[in-house]
Amino acid sequence: MTDRDLVDRAIEMKARAYAPYSGFSVGAALLCEDGAVFTGCNVENAAYGCCICGEQTAIVKAVSEGRRNFRAIAIAGSSDGPCLPCGVCRQILSEFATDDLPVLCANATGDFQAYTLGELLAHAFRLNT
Repeated sequence: MTDRDLVDRAIEMKARAYAPYSGFSVGAALLCEDGAVFTGCNVENAAYGCCICGEQTAIVKAVSEGRRNFRAIAIAGSSDGPCLPCGVCRQILSEFATDDLPVLCANATGDFQAYTLGELLAHAFRLNT
């Protein structure tokens, strides 16, 4: 799967987002080592603490299906610039991925910028390090 393919999957998921409060839809596509792709979108709630990000949805789906080795993640948002994962999502990713995990961040038009998890979350908190 190419980076473009993964970003396109995230863009598809963005259309499924439930974001009536922020109006900011996000889709995510997580590529696992075995080639499986788990997707997610943000789901908001009137009790804001109950909201879940698209990246979190994809990660939880993958982990619940026994996958814990990730090859890349794509995130597509409704912004002019690249949609970067929030701090919570960065920390959750670091639980299951190394600093060299590619994080492909797309904007509203599908253009994307590639980062590594280490660039986005320097000095991540990990119990095993």
